[in-house]
Amino acid sequence: MDDRILTTNQGIPVADNQNSLTVGERGPVLLQDVQMIEKLAHFDRERIPERVVHAKGAGAHGYFQAYRSMAQFTKASFLQDPERQTPIFVRFSTVVGAKGSADTLRDPRGFAVKFYTEEGNYDLVGNNLPVFFIRDAIKFPDMVHSFKPAPENNIPTSSSANSRFWDFISLTPESTHMITWLFSDRGTIRSYRTMEGFGVNTYKWVNAAGKAVYVKYHWKPAAGIHTIDRHEATRLAGEDPDIATRDLYDTIASGQTVEFELNVQIMEIADELKQDFDPLDATKTWPEDRFPLIPVGKMVLNRNPENFFAETEQAAFCPASVVPGIEFSADKLLQGRTFSYADTQRYRLGANYLQLPINRPRVPVYNNQRDGAMQYGPYGGGTVNYEPNSLAGGNPHEASVAHPEVYHLDGDTVRQKIHLANDFTQAGERYRSLDKTDQDHLIDNITSSLGHAEVVIQERMAVNLAKADPELGRRVREGLGLQDA
Repeated sequence: MDDRILTTNQGIPVADNQNSLTVGERGPVLLQDVQMIEKLAHFDRERIPERVVHAKGAGAHGYFQAYRSMAQFTKASFLQDPERQTPIFVRFSTVVGAKGSADTLRDPRGFAVKFYTEEGNYDLVGNNLPVFFIRDAIKFPDMVHSFKPAPENNIPTSSSANSRFWDFISLTPESTHMITWLFSDRGTIRSYRTMEGFGVNTYKWVNAAGKAVYVKYHWKPAAGIHTIDRHEATRLAGEDPDIATRDLYDTIASGQTVEFELNVQIMEIADELKQDFDPLDATKTWPEDRFPLIPVGKMVLNRNPENFFAETEQAAFCPASVVPGIEFSADKLLQGRTFSYADTQRYRLGANYLQLPINRPRVPVYNNQRDGAMQYGPYGGGTVNYEPNSLAGGNPHEASVAHPEVYHLDGDTVRQKIHLANDFTQAGERYRSLDKTDQDHLIDNITSSLGHAEVVIQERMAVNLAKADPELGRRVREGLGLQDA
């Protein structure tokens, strides 16, 4: 039978964990009660800042296995051998809500996958919707500020139903496409097992010969895609606000697995400027009839975290974590994300957050970065913490690269909107692709939320929606009781 003795953090046995050290039975507590002080001091520091976005999440361990070698497109080692199972950790999340918010409220859902590959960690960080609100990372702080509680009273957006949200959206026409996704029933779910995932941004895959292609990621749930309407979402927010978190945990705890299939779309870089949209624009999708989905492999989630805080809460993802064979495109949103994600984790978890077990690569790490808060890496090397050196035999030394990254960049330094912005075309196509029931739900969801905004904002948003599709704009206008434009 397990027989573990209670100890302090220093490993000293604790004989009495119920009573403070006092002067007599009823006297004052002594400062020398180091056991109590340690216990209270640790308790005072048990909470770390919640994530600015994606604060509430659920995680699971598992593995990824490729169906076949993808060497034609990428030299990434974990995508070569169909016999290899690469360990992974996944974190699903809501985006706007705080840690105590409901799982079912209208919101994008984060879909972040950490691959512990033999070449280091690869983080594929996306959402359950294929597009985003903005195309340039410089607008991200303003976007999040408008979605979060108001600064003067801290009143939440209540499922985005207020003037702040719609004011920003109506003045940001590139968001129109995202609205046709978010305010469809795709924006309300009850299970993380039955939602799609998307990389959203455009990346590059590079093969061993140095040839690059553009790539978009798609995760398809083996359990199928299932959503709920806003009325069911509101009911569950009151009755079982943690339903998606509970569903994921209970499914795996019962011995079942949760599976997703990874698919990609591939575009030749030479075809980038031949499209009627910008392929690097995160507010756009790639037409699947022109760029069909290619199955790559499966992800199997089969183990729950043993400690939510140590694993799910401290898991840190960043799109900048790529392995050889995967590179960044010039996607303006992606370029900003490569900095911001790691930077926010340094603030939340400390400079050495990558030494935490959930974030640590499964391969040796050798570099000359030292010190900082919570440094505990087992660094040797004696006197050498620089490169190049001769005192340590030149180690650690630079890796050899068969095909170093060489890109030709030519252009003026400008702050300029891309010329293929085209904010409304795909939003209209998305609306017309829905069946009548889904169109009705989209209209109802938009008018229910937009109806809480000021009339001038309603007018502005109705104009944008009409530019996407005249019927969409007219029906929203009618639902809001606005006069004809």
